[in-house]
Amino acid sequence: GMNANPLAAYRETRGKTASPGQLVVMLYDEAIKQSDTAIGLFGPDSKPKPEHIEAINMALGKVQDIITELMASLDFDAGGDIAKDLFALYVWFGREVLEANIRKEVSRVVSVRRMLAELRDAWAEAASKAQSGSSTPVGVNIAG
Repeated sequence: GMNANPLAAYRETRGKTASPGQLVVMLYDEAIKQSDTAIGLFGPDSKPKPEHIEAINMALGKVQDIITELMASLDFDAGGDIAKDLFALYVWFGREVLEANIRKEVSRVVSVRRMLAELRDAWAEAASKAQSGSSTPVGVNIAG
């Protein structure tokens, strides 16, 4: 397609200035933003207007691209079980977003968005700790 990797340029510019932890936070931010865009295009009755279908497809497609990107950013050597848990979670996110898009079920997007927001906050906290030089391991709590 025209933008085969919409995140490449984004990563290029931001990556020069950001730590890996901050980069992950930015990916989460973008995924949350695109989720919000999609959610906003569903009507109050949770049904998409026909004229919004294309825009919903686009936004959810971007969410899927970002989830793929997040998967690629996992470090299984350093991350151990956390990386494995996150990978499984990302696989689930990807499936839910795909199903949401096929069936136009906004509730699935809402639940993925909520979990993305929780993970984003955990990563943001870990990234700021890493920056302040404390060597706290990145413990991402995915319970709940």
